[in-house]
Amino acid sequence: MGHLRVRGLGKAYRQYAQKSGRLAEWLGLGRRHELKWVLRDVTFDVAPGEAVGIVGANGAGKSTLLKLITGTIRPTTGAYEVGGRIAALLELGIGFHPDFTGRQNVYMAGHIMGIPAGHISSLMAGIEAFAEIGDNIDNPVRTYSSGMQVRLAFSVATAVRPDILVIDEALSVGDAYFQHKSFDRIRAFRDEGTTLLFVSHNPGTIKTLCDRAILLDHGVKLRDGSPDAVLDYYNALIAAQRSDYEIRQTELAGEVVTRSGSREAVIESVELFEGGAPVRSVRRGVAASIHVIVQLKKNLPALTVGILLRDRLGNDVFGTNTFYLGTEIDGRAGESIIIEFAFPHLNLGVGSYSLTVAAHAGEAHVATNYDWWDRTLVFQVVPGDGPQSIGVAYLPVSATWSRTGAVGLKVGARG
Repeated sequence: MGHLRVRGLGKAYRQYAQKSGRLAEWLGLGRRHELKWVLRDVTFDVAPGEAVGIVGANGAGKSTLLKLITGTIRPTTGAYEVGGRIAALLELGIGFHPDFTGRQNVYMAGHIMGIPAGHISSLMAGIEAFAEIGDNIDNPVRTYSSGMQVRLAFSVATAVRPDILVIDEALSVGDAYFQHKSFDRIRAFRDEGTTLLFVSHNPGTIKTLCDRAILLDHGVKLRDGSPDAVLDYYNALIAAQRSDYEIRQTELAGEVVTRSGSREAVIESVELFEGGAPVRSVRRGVAASIHVIVQLKKNLPALTVGILLRDRLGNDVFGTNTFYLGTEIDGRAGESIIIEFAFPHLNLGVGSYSLTVAAHAGEAHVATNYDWWDRTLVFQVVPGDGPQSIGVAYLPVSATWSRTGAVGLKVGARG
């Protein structure tokens, strides 16, 4: 099983004020450059079989980190240790020669990965079948679409289960069908013990695939922890880029809870009600409501309050706000207002859920965020009346059946 150790890893590139600076240095006329650091002093471990997601904005250093780990570029500082065979999907089609056929490129890529030619031949049928590019396998790669390139690149990189699999958002180029197919293979590798290092801008993918997440910002590691906590902080960081917001993280019931915002409006309390009483567990499908109390520090004639429900894995289940619901809030400085979100039927599946609440202006919090409070409360949905079901949604459904060819005969059971 593969492991990874990274210690003080950094990468800097030389920047010259003038084009002649490089020549002047070569002639021994003194230093004419400055170092531009794209990654600095990054340290972390990945245990065998662990899945770690790398998140951050464009230019945060994510791709540079993966290129260093896979040996595509050399570090300026620090060191890393890779245990086991590593397979990587970095830049789309990297290593493919455009004038060679897909089949020829498969052999070249396999050779680079250390797979003997004879073994590649035995794997070729499986690679072709998984890529599903048909006769194009014998056409030059320059004739391929980006989707065909990613299909072939992924098929080659995963033809043999690696000890470590490194993926840099490459699958985002493929079509939806191939993305599902690829993620099924990634999940299978993970379940079989492959160590996974995965860069993605999709929070759902990170939460579903990864045990941990690492947040990079301007080449520096900001957070390393559970996907929920890191992505919550990243969400607050995105909002803070538009203004000088305060980001606070506190430990609550053993979990990291993120709160951010300008505090021009402050969320005072949040409660879940069933039958007129606050609760922490509700029966599936009953009428329930969420009450949010917000205190205003200034006049806010276009205040928006929103809610977001997440399942126990941190995946978004349902979210809305007063802007989308057409509820206009005219807030006055110094007053507290109560917003009630009423659910005639809380059709959530049985399980544990968390509630995130936000106060902001407009339709989304990223423009003007007053107060964003993750996991303000956690509640349980327990079985209610009606048939059993699984999943995060409880949808009204009935089932009927009939024998094929039987005219007018219909026997049904409804739930």
